[in-house]
Amino acid sequence: MFNVKHLTKTFGNSPVVNDISFTLEPGNCVALLGANGAGKTTTLRMLAGLLKPSNGSIELEGMKPNADRREHIGYLPQYPVFHSWMTGKEFLVYVGQLANLTKANALDRADYFLERVGIPEAKNQRIGKYSGGMKQRLGIAQAMIHQPTMIMLDEPVSSLDPIGRREVLTLMEELKQQTTILFSTHILSDAEEISDGLLLMHQGKIVESGSLHELRNKHQTAKINLSFHELNQNYVDILKGLPGIADCFIEREELVCIVEDTEQARDELLNIVTTNQYPLTKFEVSRTSLEDLFMKVVKQ
Repeated sequence: MFNVKHLTKTFGNSPVVNDISFTLEPGNCVALLGANGAGKTTTLRMLAGLLKPSNGSIELEGMKPNADRREHIGYLPQYPVFHSWMTGKEFLVYVGQLANLTKANALDRADYFLERVGIPEAKNQRIGKYSGGMKQRLGIAQAMIHQPTMIMLDEPVSSLDPIGRREVLTLMEELKQQTTILFSTHILSDAEEISDGLLLMHQGKIVESGSLHELRNKHQTAKINLSFHELNQNYVDILKGLPGIADCFIEREELVCIVEDTEQARDELLNIVTTNQYPLTKFEVSRTSLEDLFMKVVKQ
């Protein structure tokens, strides 16, 4: 679908997006993952045709070079602005006509997409009375009103309360069955929950990309988390030197051991903890999380 080659955007002498290339396949939900300021919004705005790249190309399958690709794309900015005096249905008909739909077609699609995003009962309610979650749902409906082949959502849940966040994530989970989704986020758990693939962005560059399965196989390592009634810094030095353990450190009041041999490390840890009667309250064997993976890639 999308083939992005050497995309660059420079403001002054500073490249905000620096020579990135990637491909988006049809039918996938891909998370553009990165910290605030990584270049995610600038990238989405260039893909949406709202910002001209300084260099590089964006190719859409089946589209002539330099043609307007906006008819194929639905876009929801991070901070969408609505006419609060309009009703939800009036707003969708308005943006539908801006997308060159006839009024009759826009009316039909407005009803359909209000139903699709789960707010049909609010279609005649003024947008100024919508909750944050309802506004995001309406924003997704406006991104889909012209039935694009892909929708792009910029931080779609970052400003929502837990209930609104859950509503929008559930909606995205449903929508990815029928359209391609590219969404930016700095919330790692959201990317892990609903995305099929990841583009990890850091300081304007794509530092890693692929499916969750591929990236886990490439970067993930085993670890053992230990909690103690009283965590002593000396435990780190003692346990770090045990066979099968590559590293030990304290994170969020837990002692984390990165292990090379899970069975050997487990036996060694349990032996020394019980022998010395350390006040152990938790012993958990697990794998590194998406957050661990992201931090590892960024530090490289």
